[in-house]
Amino acid sequence: MKWLQAFRKNLPTHKYAINAKLLGDPAECAWSNLGFWGAATVSYPQACRQLADQLAKAVELNPADQLLDLGCGQGASLRHWHEHYQINHLFAVELQAECTDQIQNCFSEWVTIYQQSFLNLKAISFKTKFDVVLCLDAAYHSNLNSFLNSVSSVLNLKGRLGFHYLMWSEQGTNLDWIQQKKYQYLLKAADVDVLNLASQHEYIQNLMQHNFEQIEIIDISQQVLLGFSNYFQTLAHSTKNSRMDFFKIRMTAWLCKKLYQDGLVRYVQISAVKK
Repeated sequence: MKWLQAFRKNLPTHKYAINAKLLGDPAECAWSNLGFWGAATVSYPQACRQLADQLAKAVELNPADQLLDLGCGQGASLRHWHEHYQINHLFAVELQAECTDQIQNCFSEWVTIYQQSFLNLKAISFKTKFDVVLCLDAAYHSNLNSFLNSVSSVLNLKGRLGFHYLMWSEQGTNLDWIQQKKYQYLLKAADVDVLNLASQHEYIQNLMQHNFEQIEIIDISQQVLLGFSNYFQTLAHSTKNSRMDFFKIRMTAWLCKKLYQDGLVRYVQISAVKK
């Protein structure tokens, strides 16, 4: 949910920092994504775990995998891979120094953490290549070519990749100049460059050019964008909070609802296998 953090004004924290307690996760190593919301979802942490599980299912994550988690935030996903998928030696990359320090203190026995941009993985001297690379609710803040170039360098042959991205719908590929400018400014506030968005066909071609096959793109806009927006309504009715942290959450929920209702930008889960 890194776009949530972009709604900040002169705060001392990193732009990707959020107050997860306001979302309903008081854990020390809290979740920080938009979540996957179904009819039976009752809490924010549950929704976040479900988004992670959807991605893990897409790449068939198993205990034998060497896993690299990109943009792992405060470390909730690392705990999840360890406890529920029996991944006993994890590697992770995170940009926020506070998060990497916390993860190092809490999970040092089974996590190797690097403070670095996931667009610059070649700068890290990994001792191994990876069977699986996952990027949970964060890759859409980057250019897809840059992301794939970086990830390809650390994946094994037949290595599996799973990540989330934003995609133009069929109607979205035909916007006029004024509509394009509108979405440019709208998404810029969410730390997303509208020029990075493309159609499903273009994403498939891009992945193929980076030697990926078995490509699957699933639209989960309803479960993610609408789901998070609806969840915020329950927070708004039960919480009176004027702090900037809550304002960022409010603006994120508003953006999620608008994107879903307009139907021009879709939230998708992408998985693929390196040739």
